[in-house]
Amino acid sequence: MHVLERQIKGTNPPTRAHTYAVVGLINEHQLAISETTYGGREELYNPDGMLHYWNLMQLALQRCKTAREAVKLMTDLVEEYGYRSPGESISIADTNEAWILEIIGVGPGKKGAAWVAMRIPDGFISCHANKARISTFPLDDPDNCLYSKNVIQFAIEKGYYKPSSSQPFSYCEAYCPATPTNQRYADTRVWSMLRRAAPSMNLSPDYHRAVEGATPYPLWIKPDQKLSLEDVFALMRDHYEGTDFDMTKGIDAGPYGSPLRSRPMGWKVDGADHAWERPISTQQTGFSFVSQSRGHLPNAVGGVYWYGVDDTYTTCYIPLYCCIDALPPSFTIGSLDKFSWDSAWWNFNFVANFANLRYRDMVKDILAVQKDLEGNFIAVQPTIEKTAIDLLQTDPALAARFLTDYSVTRGELVTRRWRELGETLIRKYNDGYIQDKPGDAREKGYEDEWHRMVAKNRPGQFKLPEKKNDKPESKLVD
Repeated sequence: MHVLERQIKGTNPPTRAHTYAVVGLINEHQLAISETTYGGREELYNPDGMLHYWNLMQLALQRCKTAREAVKLMTDLVEEYGYRSPGESISIADTNEAWILEIIGVGPGKKGAAWVAMRIPDGFISCHANKARISTFPLDDPDNCLYSKNVIQFAIEKGYYKPSSSQPFSYCEAYCPATPTNQRYADTRVWSMLRRAAPSMNLSPDYHRAVEGATPYPLWIKPDQKLSLEDVFALMRDHYEGTDFDMTKGIDAGPYGSPLRSRPMGWKVDGADHAWERPISTQQTGFSFVSQSRGHLPNAVGGVYWYGVDDTYTTCYIPLYCCIDALPPSFTIGSLDKFSWDSAWWNFNFVANFANLRYRDMVKDILAVQKDLEGNFIAVQPTIEKTAIDLLQTDPALAARFLTDYSVTRGELVTRRWRELGETLIRKYNDGYIQDKPGDAREKGYEDEWHRMVAKNRPGQFKLPEKKNDKPESKLVD
């Protein structure tokens, strides 16, 4: 952070008495920040701006205690130093509030940004996925909505919004207009998360299929029931199973029902454009997290950064408390250029990639280990935290050491179990057989549905001639 300050301020940056400790994307005050890039209007990108979105997030975590403070700091900084990233949606949560900040630059060589931030009502949930989501917003409710002074006028000047249209101003339509491509790519994921949290809403797929006149999905909804930590983990894991867009079904899923699709997303057949579905769980994920910010607990205990690498569907979230001063070594090493069993990232990538050879069967083994580990972490969480709170009363440093040791050992346990899982999968599914017990291999071919698709696609090639007997069976007795 001090290097960045010198770049911003020059040779004599103002002295700061203290910057807050940060673990991943949560700080010691339980402030957590995440993001998704929506891109938006390409002509508004400012390559001369000083601050990328990740600079803003890191500075906010180091300097702010609350989500509201983070919104103010990030937007003040871009006014003074310029915003360098494309359009961005930033989620910000503390122990009391959760906000979504959507921001985009105002063009090359120009400082500032066009932005709006909205507070998510208590008891509601929101989500975003590579597309701006804030539409209309109140202009006179600073407790729940903040915005840049230029957000509407700038859109008018650029021709993104016409007051004469009699339509209310919509941030997302002005700065990230809906297209069939981004609706398919982004809104399908929003729809799936919302429909699973609130099945009673019976949300239509029409909008993410770009049906003309379809209603966009709400920015936030009230779930049918209060979501547990396990529920949120589950919402992160989705390939549209059980819907018309289920990626584990059909010829595109292959013989073993794999939901993975190789890039590029778009392709052509006879000149017509097509696109794969993009699910919430995708193999291109580098890391994901679920954060807990709990005001009824001391900060050192209340803030937990549940961290996982690679695909959300097959990862395992490990608990990292916001007061820790060390990380699991296996989660700090690794290079894209060289495979290493010592790296957690490579262990998870190995298991996930190998499983694609026989996904329908192997994923069951993966999820069993995932469930065992995450289930145990969640089960012992109250006991771990009670011990830490007791230690805080007498020795805060020892409490931090206790939570650090717990977080580090849990991370190393997960890496070790994932390596063992990879070795088990190679042995169990070697050469297309299944060995439930070592040395006891059995055949398990393809599903009937796949056989039918193959036979239909290449009629006659695999069909054997009907058996013919010289004499009818009834005559063979005579």
